[in-house]
Amino acid sequence: MRSVKCGRTPPRVRQFNTAMLKFINYLHGSELVASFQKLCGLCAVEDEDPTCQRPLVTREYPVSEPGSKDTSIRKRCENGQLNGELTKSGRHDNNSNYKYKTSEYNGVASRDPLPQYQVGSCLLHCLFLLSAELGHELFYISFLPCIHWNLDPFLCRRMVTMWAIVMYIGQVMKDKLKMPRPLSPPVVKLETRVNAEYGMPSTHAMAATSISFTFLLSASTRLQFPFGAGLLLAVTLSMLVGLSRLYTGMHSALDVICGMLISAALLMLTYPLWDAFDHLQLTSPLSPIVALVLALFLCYSYPELDHYSTTRGDTTIIVAVSAGCSMGYWVNKQLGQTYEPDGGFPLPLPALTGLALARGSARFLLGLAVLVGMRSVMKSVSLWLICSWHKVPLHDLNARREKKIEVPYKFSTYITIGLLNTILMNRLFVALNLL
Repeated sequence: MRSVKCGRTPPRVRQFNTAMLKFINYLHGSELVASFQKLCGLCAVEDEDPTCQRPLVTREYPVSEPGSKDTSIRKRCENGQLNGELTKSGRHDNNSNYKYKTSEYNGVASRDPLPQYQVGSCLLHCLFLLSAELGHELFYISFLPCIHWNLDPFLCRRMVTMWAIVMYIGQVMKDKLKMPRPLSPPVVKLETRVNAEYGMPSTHAMAATSISFTFLLSASTRLQFPFGAGLLLAVTLSMLVGLSRLYTGMHSALDVICGMLISAALLMLTYPLWDAFDHLQLTSPLSPIVALVLALFLCYSYPELDHYSTTRGDTTIIVAVSAGCSMGYWVNKQLGQTYEPDGGFPLPLPALTGLALARGSARFLLGLAVLVGMRSVMKSVSLWLICSWHKVPLHDLNARREKKIEVPYKFSTYITIGLLNTILMNRLFVALNLL
């Protein structure tokens, strides 16, 4: 009888493992991202690809402060084409991103002008840049409260909870795995704020998948709508955000695929517990205490890196908003004013009359203005108090990146936003006859 030797892998298994490893490396490679960009008409000026023959595009901008988006960008457009940006050439750091040459004047850092790139399709360029914005703070601070004010606080509560769970896990995985982002060159990078972050998994893809499908699954029991159309919309939104991360050069295909799969797995694992968690969140006397203590613990125990990254600050924002909303929904339940539909589910979708659109738009614009204004006030006040406590200059950007300052000022700012959104805004709308 022929014996089988232990410890030796059969040739077919070895071949399969080798093929899978090559395929994974291909998905994680920068060349695939660069190829997708060229397919969409985006390439660097140095690229000699004959398909890229559109006018050149440049952008010049000052460095934004830590934890904020590059919203104060001064754009310069040549030949009437779209504006854009590209990471400056230089050496790669341990995250496969470029090290910027920075100078400082009166405490404000600045970067050298950026190289140019070419846009082959204005339509795709706008579509993917808009899709990429769906994963940024401006979208969250507008879309999620809009659902609360104009549709159903129940749906907002579900989405905020899953958004926080998925994003925290994704951000921690990113800083634990420490897998690099695509190399530039050959990739054209259209964003710079998160360039110091690691790549795997794509939290944009995770957030888009989580929010889209949490809304779909939760709304299916509350509202009357064609489930197939909702499913198509959720898939389309998730795919657009995922492809936008390739187009902007910030993630590999493997980052995006893994982000979507991880988010889908978390949704499937937690879905059976949603109703039980919702009941405890609203009725347990310990709910607000647990929300606050757990949020502080998660923020202060976030993994440390050997360099500054925006992941800790962004995670603090998400966790703080979630904690504030959770506490606010508990308060509303105790006061007997949840502003949720009374029953008869699933309800028909609200009629889009002129009056309904006008009042909904007024709620959205007023609510957004109040939240943005309060964010600015709380940020200024909390920064001044914390910097004064630690005796550091208010405009010292390096000091503001330290955990002892960044975490408390962002936590206090955004937990206030969560409380304001859930407790006060609907009461303000009622007082103004907008609800």
